[in-house]
Amino acid sequence: MLSFVFLSLDQLSKWLVVFYLDLQQKHFLNLNNQFINFYMAWNKGINFGLFEGDSVFQAYGLTAISILISIVFFVWLRGSSSFLIQILVALVIGGALGNAIDRLLYGAVADFINITCCGFRNPYSFNLADVFIFIGLIGLLIFKFDEKQN
Repeated sequence: MLSFVFLSLDQLSKWLVVFYLDLQQKHFLNLNNQFINFYMAWNKGINFGLFEGDSVFQAYGLTAISILISIVFFVWLRGSSSFLIQILVALVIGGALGNAIDRLLYGAVADFINITCCGFRNPYSFNLADVFIFIGLIGLLIFKFDEKQN
């Protein structure tokens, strides 16, 4: 259930920014701050555009990997009684499935959040699903290993 909440937040954010605010046509929205702006990027690869290609088979392959990872995490989740671990796993599953939905619908993942600081223009964008996956995996590394030591 928590995975569905994170998946929904990701898809809603993409709809609002990419389609409602029309970022796909504008390509850039200045949020009038020095740190976060919206830059449109259709990522056909994995993080930072690695392994990017135009192959339909690649899009389906990456989608299948996301679904497989989600299933593995879901099975693993069932063995945990820790609410924190359940939230962290739900973040990973919701994020992975959010990006998988993008690949199925658009052939690429909609990335739009860009963090730039101190006069350096960061060329990479990301989305909420990426944030969820990152937080979930880092949290699992920290808390799951800590859980085994106790």
